[in-house]
Amino acid sequence: ASQRRGMMDCPFCRAPTQMTDSQALAMIRKRVDAGDSEAIYFMGTQYEYGQHGLEKNVTRAVELYERAADLGLKEAHFGLGVLYAEGKEVAKDMDKAMGHYETAAVCGHVSARHNLGYEEGKARNYDLALQHFLISAKLGD
Repeated sequence: ASQRRGMMDCPFCRAPTQMTDSQALAMIRKRVDAGDSEAIYFMGTQYEYGQHGLEKNVTRAVELYERAADLGLKEAHFGLGVLYAEGKEVAKDMDKAMGHYETAAVCGHVSARHNLGYEEGKARNYDLALQHFLISAKLGD
């Protein structure tokens, strides 16, 4: 609503939103230092994909995701689950992946619940897979 009125500043802190990568990183790092789980997760995504002028560093991204997950952020658990399940940038570990998917799913993450259903289906646990798929469908996204 504020942007429709020509106000392009951050709605929370009124800082200008048109800033350089270094300015944006400074603001994010300030929130990371304060222990903000969303900021920690966001910084992890920036390292995972090498955005905002950061060099791609998946090891650092995993550290940040784990820190955000320890603070209870379901998106961080899901991100860790995907990384461990794919095993492209980190060693593939389906036990860790399933653990992170389960934690995220219990917190209400729809895609994590769907991925649990998929993995249970691959393991031929069709009843459990169906339950996960039904729950994810009811939660919607």
